[in-house]
Amino acid sequence: MVQGIEETLVEEAPTLTVFRQQESLGAAEDLEFGLTLLQEARSGRLGPTLRLYRPRPTVAFGQRDEKLPGFPAAAEACRRLGFEPLVRKAGGRAAAYHEGTLVVDHIEPNADAIAGAKGRFAYFGELLAGALRSLGVHAGVGEIPGEYCPGEFSVHGGRQGTPEGRIKLIGTAQRVVSGGWLFSSVVVVEDSAPIREVLTVSYEALGLEWDPATAGAVNDLVPHVDVPAVEEAIIRAYGDHWAVSDGDFRTLLP
Repeated sequence: MVQGIEETLVEEAPTLTVFRQQESLGAAEDLEFGLTLLQEARSGRLGPTLRLYRPRPTVAFGQRDEKLPGFPAAAEACRRLGFEPLVRKAGGRAAAYHEGTLVVDHIEPNADAIAGAKGRFAYFGELLAGALRSLGVHAGVGEIPGEYCPGEFSVHGGRQGTPEGRIKLIGTAQRVVSGGWLFSSVVVVEDSAPIREVLTVSYEALGLEWDPATAGAVNDLVPHVDVPAVEEAIIRAYGDHWAVSDGDFRTLLP
C-alpha cells in the first residue's frame, strides 16, 4: 500500500504537533474549526497538525442528505434526541457522534494536496485500525454491508473468526483544497446505543436503508477501553511514523 504513500506523508511532515482540545467549542463550532485550521495551513501559518477532541452530540449529514425531501424531518428527529443536526462539507451520508467518541483531525499544508488523496484513506485507515488492534480489538479496514455512511476505507471490528457481526468503529472523511488537506476520523469508543437510535430515525426519515446492527463502539468489543485509552493508542500509532510533539490548543484560538 502503503509504503509509497507512507514515505510521501512522512517526508512531507517530519514533525507533527498534537493538540488535545479539552472542551468542545460547540457542535457547529467544532466542525467549522477544522476548516479554519485547514485555511491556516494552506496559507502557511500552520504546520502539520493533529487535533483530538470529544464532540457534543451531533449528526453530521452529507450535502446529498440535505437535498432529500425527508431532511427537515430527520433534522427535527435529531433535535428531539438531543443531537445537533449539521451539514458537513466533507464525507458522504449521515454519521453521528457524541462525548463517547473521539474526533481526530489531521491537517497538512501541501502544495499538491490532490495527489495521493485516495492513498490517504488507505494509509490512515490502516494506521487507525492498528491503533485499535493494540488495544485488543480485531480491527480491519473496508466497507461492511449495511453500514451507515458507507465508505471503502471504514474501520470495523468484530470477534476473531466471525466475519458476520462486524461493526463500524471509525468513519473517515477528507477535505482537499489548493495548498492543503484535512483528514478527519470519528472513532466511536463508548455508549453506542444513542448513536444507533439517532441514526435509525435519521435514515428512516431520509428514506435510506442501512442495518442498525452495524453501528457499534469499541467498548462493545473490548469493555474496558475508554476514550482516553483510544486517544493514547492513536497518538502512539502516529509516533511510529512521525516525530510528534505536544502543542497547547489555546494557541490555536483567536
